[in-house]
Amino acid sequence: MAIIINLDVMMAMRKKGLTELAGEIDITLANLSILKNNKAKAIRLSTLNEICKALDCQPGDLLQYVADEEGADDNSTKIENT
Repeated sequence: MAIIINLDVMMAMRKKGLTELAGEIDITLANLSILKNNKAKAIRLSTLNEICKALDCQPGDLLQYVADEEGADDNSTKIENT
């Protein structure tokens, strides 16, 4: 995926742990861990808003676009016509 979530970096910069942040933004540890480990496929804007508020940052501090390498496998299913 070409969008990277740098939540772990921002949490380290703000010296906030997973449990503390989860409690502040009212999200489960499991869901916050998915975001932190860059395994999420989507994020609600309301969740992004709460994270930015709790970490005193901008969405751009958390989200980064990285171009996929040509031909790189992104773990998605590819269907070819035969």
